[in-house]
Amino acid sequence: MAMETVPKEMRNMRACLLCSLIKTIDQFVFDGCDNCEPYLQLKGNKDLVYDCTSSNFDGVVSMMSPDDSWVAKWQRINRFKPGCYAISVTGRLPPSIVRELKTHGITYRSRDTSQKT
Repeated sequence: MAMETVPKEMRNMRACLLCSLIKTIDQFVFDGCDNCEPYLQLKGNKDLVYDCTSSNFDGVVSMMSPDDSWVAKWQRINRFKPGCYAISVTGRLPPSIVRELKTHGITYRSRDTSQKT
C-alpha cells in the first residue's frame, strides 16, 4: 500500500463518492483519487474535490490484498487499489458527473447505505 493512499491525519478526511477511498482534502487535491482519477480528474481541482467527496462517512476498512479479501468483495472494493475505504458515504455525485461517467460506460451506484434507494 502506497503511503500516499493512507490518510496523513485524522482531520479533514473525505471519502470519494464513487469508490469510497478515504484521504485528506490535500491528498485528493495533490494526487487525485487513486481509483477514479481517469474519470473524475480531481487532481489540482479543489472545487471538484468538494463536489465528488464527502466528509460524512461511516466506518473504515483498510484493504491491503484486494484479491484475497472477502470484506473487499462484500464492500465492492475488491477491484480497487489498497487503501482505507469508508463503509458508507453520505452524499451523491453531481448529475453532470453521473452523465459523464455514463459516457465512459460506468454505472454510478451510491455508497450511502444509511438509506435504501
